[in-house]
Amino acid sequence: MIHLPCYRPILYNTVGSCNGRWDVNFKKYRMKKLIYIVLWFSSVIISAQGYTLEQCIEMSLENSYEIKNSRIDLEMADQVKNEAFTKYFPSVSATGVVFQSSDYLIDETVDLSMVSSILTGIGMGAATPYIPSSIPIQKIKDGVVGMVSATQPIFAGGQIINGNRLASVGRDVDEMEITLTENGVISKTEEYFWNIVSLKEKLKTLDVVTGQLDELHKTLSAAVEAGVAEYNDLLRLELQQHKIESNRLKVENGIKIYKLLLCNQIGAEETDFEISISEFPLVSDPEEYFIPTEEGLRSRVETQMLGKGVEAASLQRKMAIGKNMPIVAAGAGYFYHNVLERDVDFGMVFGTVSIPISSWWSGAYEIKSQKLNETKAQNQLENMGQLLIVDIESKWNQLTEAYQQTLIAQKTIESASENLRNLNNFFDAGTVSLTDLLEAQTILQQGKDQYVDSCSDYFMKLTAYLQSTGRRTSAEFAVED
Repeated sequence: MIHLPCYRPILYNTVGSCNGRWDVNFKKYRMKKLIYIVLWFSSVIISAQGYTLEQCIEMSLENSYEIKNSRIDLEMADQVKNEAFTKYFPSVSATGVVFQSSDYLIDETVDLSMVSSILTGIGMGAATPYIPSSIPIQKIKDGVVGMVSATQPIFAGGQIINGNRLASVGRDVDEMEITLTENGVISKTEEYFWNIVSLKEKLKTLDVVTGQLDELHKTLSAAVEAGVAEYNDLLRLELQQHKIESNRLKVENGIKIYKLLLCNQIGAEETDFEISISEFPLVSDPEEYFIPTEEGLRSRVETQMLGKGVEAASLQRKMAIGKNMPIVAAGAGYFYHNVLERDVDFGMVFGTVSIPISSWWSGAYEIKSQKLNETKAQNQLENMGQLLIVDIESKWNQLTEAYQQTLIAQKTIESASENLRNLNNFFDAGTVSLTDLLEAQTILQQGKDQYVDSCSDYFMKLTAYLQSTGRRTSAEFAVED
């Protein structure tokens, strides 16, 4: 566990005058200073009950509508993949027809005039009067026809295999899209969380400064009444108090706004809630999170998605080739009909070969187009790879810069604390003005604000760097409950 250094607030002794004589109870004042120290220390290590960073991230991932829609897209991709897999199995179809015609389907007249000539030729001319000159034939006015067939593709130019592979690629891409969406949700959640933490730490600093100024105001008021201090010094002090109160209003308003944003982000139902952090953590050297750029590039989701794009383009080219190749299939069927006024049924097996001769011309252009698309995807992979390298190195530089800013802020606090301590002694001796003392206090306050801002910025930059190298969030590194 990394702990925040407890910078002891400089509760300077405001007792003194130009003559070096003040009528103040030092024991009472020192006791109040001790109370402020205890309150400051407690405010750092004791957190209110509320949502931890890990809980906020978990709730954001669970309630984000963007993630929910991405998961729906993944389910749809699963269905497309399942549909593509069914192409391996036989295609079975059944057809049934029941018909009733308004007229006979076969309505013909058979000419029998030649029969009389034949009978006369063979000496049976006496029978010709009894032979009709024609006979009407009327058949098939209603009936039932049915058939069931199953066709199994044997060779389809690789379209079935490549279609299944393409569906798998699409499913993988949708899964990666979820990861990207989750990364965005995590980043936004951490941004809101750390801004609230930063503002709360500033509020604690303002509480301490307010207490200091209140004590100084009491002491200075007594000195003014005693005629040993100038009234203008009291006015300057009150102006500083008003400035602190103005800053407090801004900080409190900022906390409310970021709470509303975080509440909406995590889907919390409470109109007012608190965040919980066991301790405001110190930053650590970024070197412990560093990984080589090439390794981070391979682990990055965007790189993997670009690789899937190249794979998809290659499969689409192969499918274009398959469309112009013969399709061979085998099948079997069962047929039934009673159109001739008797039941007839039979089975058969068959084989088909389909050659798309007329599409070879247009198909050649489609193949060339898909080949160019594959080259384009490969070029995009190489180009984006270079841009992603720049992005990784840029985020690393931002992280190291944020770390250096925290170190600078720590030095600022140390220097400002020492400066305020010295001016406090000089003020007690009556050798410096109240204006100088208040300015030193302001510098220390600004240093503490700079520190909490740089720490919050560090953790947000850490998350950005981790995600740019294929990792998730800084929460597991930053906060331990």
